Amino acid sequence: MPKFFVTSKQLKEKDVIIQGEDVNHIKNVLRKKAGDLLNISITDIKKDCVVEIETLTEQKVICKIKEYTDANTEPSIKVTIFQGLPKSDKMELIIQKAVELGVYDIYPVNMERCIVKLKDKEKKLSRWQKISEVASKQSGRSIIPEIKSCIEIKDICNFISQYDKIIVAYEEEKQNTLKLELKKINSDIKKIGIVIGPEGGIDKKEIESLKRSGANIVTLGNRILRTETVALNILSCIMYEFEQ
Repeated sequence: MPKFFVTSKQLKEKDVIIQGEDVNHIKNVLRKKAGDLLNISITDIKKDCVVEIETLTEQKVICKIKEYTDANTEPSIKVTIFQGLPKSDKMELIIQKAVELGVYDIYPVNMERCIVKLKDKEKKLSRWQKISEVASKQSGRSIIPEIKSCIEIKDICNFISQYDKIIVAYEEEKQNTLKLELKKINSDIKKIGIVIGPEGGIDKKEIESLKRSGANIVTLGNRILRTETVALNILSCIMYEFEQ
């Protein structure tokens, strides 16, 4: 059943009013009619429900709430990705697949070895957020992971105290593996941050800054992974270990 996102402002008693781009998608792409059912996530109050379409107009789709359902698609652990800005459209792939795998939010990070420099930041962030929304709908998420504004390494260092653990993937680390680091995580941990470098990796000075601030540096094994592969690798491992 197709899934759409609304806020509590779009509720009127037992009615849900869908507006914007979703109206065209429901009417002209999915060709839904009165009496058809949809899945709805009410993002700000974190509730899911099944609704029945009552009325379709050019501007809105009015639905009646049939029943509330358990929002059981979200992981019990919140994972943030701090992604060094990659080249071309790799960030779009990272966002799409990370959202499918259960990421909570994503920070683009301008690092020393980043080749890409964001020019039209607002336009780029808007596009990335839309990719997150589409991936959330496709995978049945109950939230739309937020794509944050671009930050620097020093900002991550300041954020570290807000997380139970920050893990940094670094190709020059030889001893501490991701497996060993994940074994140290107990059931009380709720927030994990993952730091991933761009194509050229993370500069040694940046690694030292992160380490001094309390980040945990890990190796992902003997093979060097592409930057767009790292997030998917680590997220898959975390969800395997901790998703209920």
